[in-house]
Amino acid sequence: MDKSSYVYILASRPYGTLYIGVTSDLVRRIWEHQNGVVKGFTKEYEVKRLVWFESHTDIMSAITREKQLQHWNRDWKINLIQSTNATWRDLYPTLS
Repeated sequence: MDKSSYVYILASRPYGTLYIGVTSDLVRRIWEHQNGVVKGFTKEYEVKRLVWFESHTDIMSAITREKQLQHWNRDWKINLIQSTNATWRDLYPTLS
């Protein structure tokens, strides 16, 4: 049985810097981003707000979707976020 996987978008603020990632443990991974556990882009640019995510039944479909979104232009990404999160609120508290 495959484990659920997730594609997610983080933002530094509404309409700010965006980051797209993939994980099999969304709660843990977003906690790592928000607490600066891993050095890199999100820590350097303070990209911590979970503004969009979707679930996949397997990691390969999640990776494929992540790559697709990474190639989208910025306006398409913003429209995707706003279609489910018009206020750009942090969705992390809703995960537990």
